[in-house]
Amino acid sequence: MSQQGEKPATADDDWWKRLYDESAPDTGPSPASGDTLDDRFDSAVDTVGIADPASARPAPPEDRPRAWWDPGPRQDRAAPWEPPTVPRQAQPPGAAPARPAVPPLPQTPPPAPAAPPRSAERPGPGHVGDRPPTYEAEPTALPAAHPEELDEAVPDTVLDGARYGAYTLRAASVRGDSARYRGEPRRDALLTARFGTGDGALVLVAVATGARATDGAHLASADATRWIGGAVGRSHARLADDIRAGRRGDLKSGLHRLTDRAFGKLRARAAELGVPPEEYTASLRCLLLSADPACRTRVFFGVGGGGLFRLREGAWQDIEPVVPDAAAGGPVVGYGSPPPEAPEGDRLTMGLGITTPPSPYVEPPVPPPAEPFRFRASVARPGDTLLLCSAGLAEPMRGESEFADELAGRWAGRRPPGLAAYLADTQLRVKGYADDRTACAVWEA
Repeated sequence: MSQQGEKPATADDDWWKRLYDESAPDTGPSPASGDTLDDRFDSAVDTVGIADPASARPAPPEDRPRAWWDPGPRQDRAAPWEPPTVPRQAQPPGAAPARPAVPPLPQTPPPAPAAPPRSAERPGPGHVGDRPPTYEAEPTALPAAHPEELDEAVPDTVLDGARYGAYTLRAASVRGDSARYRGEPRRDALLTARFGTGDGALVLVAVATGARATDGAHLASADATRWIGGAVGRSHARLADDIRAGRRGDLKSGLHRLTDRAFGKLRARAAELGVPPEEYTASLRCLLLSADPACRTRVFFGVGGGGLFRLREGAWQDIEPVVPDAAAGGPVVGYGSPPPEAPEGDRLTMGLGITTPPSPYVEPPVPPPAEPFRFRASVARPGDTLLLCSAGLAEPMRGESEFADELAGRWAGRRPPGLAAYLADTQLRVKGYADDRTACAVWEA
C-alpha cells in the first residue's frame, strides 16, 4: 500500500487508465462523419419531403437494455423499426460521404379530363310567316342517275365565295324544297369564274334557270352558264378595260352580242336533241366585277326572269332594269333610280351617247333570244350590298315583306357572313315558295 493508503497499481487496473486517459484518441463516432443512423434518417426525410420528421422517426429497438431514465417502448407500436439497407458506393479518399439513394414515391396519375358539356341542339333552317312550309327543310330524295351519264348529275347545293378589291363575294345555289321531295334535279345553275390576274382580272358570276317541267332543264341551264362563261373569258381583257375606263356603250353592245351568241348555241343544241327551242332554254343573269380596288363599277346583264336588288342604308331597292320599249329604242337605265346625271343617282360611266362600231367583240351577229336583253352599269357606294338572284329567291323578296326585312336585318351594316352563314341566310324559308334558289351577293367595303 502506498503512503496515502492506496493499493499499489496492478495490471488489472490498466483498463481504467486506458479508458479515461485524455491523451488517447476518442473511439466514438465523429460528428463530422455524417454517416450515423440519425444522419441517414434525416437524409431520407429530406429526400422524400416528410413535413414532420419527428412523426416519422422510428422507435428504438425494443430488445436493447434500458437505462434508468429510458421510459421504455410505446405500447402502440406493433414492431420495431429497422432502417433500410442502402448499398454504399465506393468514395474516393477524402470525399464526403454520398447521400443514400431513396427510391421515388409512386406518382399519382393526373385526374382524367372532364367530359365536355353537351352543346345545345343545333338550330334548323328558320322560316318566316305564321306556319312552316309544307315540305321538309332537308333533302329527302336524290335524282335518278344513269350509269352512262353520270357527268350530268347535279349536286343538291353549290357554295362559293371570294374577295377582290373593295368587295366580298358570296354565291350559293340550292335545290328547292319541292325538287328535294320529288327527287328532281336542281334546275338552277351557278358559275363563278375569274379571268386574268392582278388588277386587270375580271370576275364573272352567271346564274341560269332551266324551263319548268322539262326533262333537260338542268342541262340547258348548265350549258347557258358554260357558254356565256367561255364567251366572257375569251374577251375578258377588253371587257375589264371597258369597265375600268367607263365605256358603258361598248359594254352594253358587246355583252348583248355575247349573250345572243350563247342563246344561239342553246337553240342549236335543242335542234340536235330534236326538242322545241322553248324547252331547251334558260333565263340567264350575270354580274361582272373588276378586281381593281380603284374600280367600283358593277355591271349586270342577262335575259329572262330573276331579280337584282340593292341593300342601301338598311333598306332594299329593286333595281331590276326595265325592259326597253322596242319602238323607243332608248338605253336601259334601271328601275327605281334617278337619271344617271342626277347628283343622287348612280352616276353611270361616261360616254352614254357614243356610237360604237359593229361587233366590238369577236362574236358574229345571231338571232336574238325570245326574251329582251337587260343591262345595267352602276357605281357602288361603301356599305352597299348587291344581290343578284334567280326567280326562286326574287319572288319571295318581292312578295313577302317579312322575308325581305329578315334578310335586311341580317346583312345591313354588318361584316359579310361566312360561307356557312350565308348558305343558311339564303335558305330562310317561307310557305308557298319551294323553287330552287340561287343568289349572288356582293358586299362593298
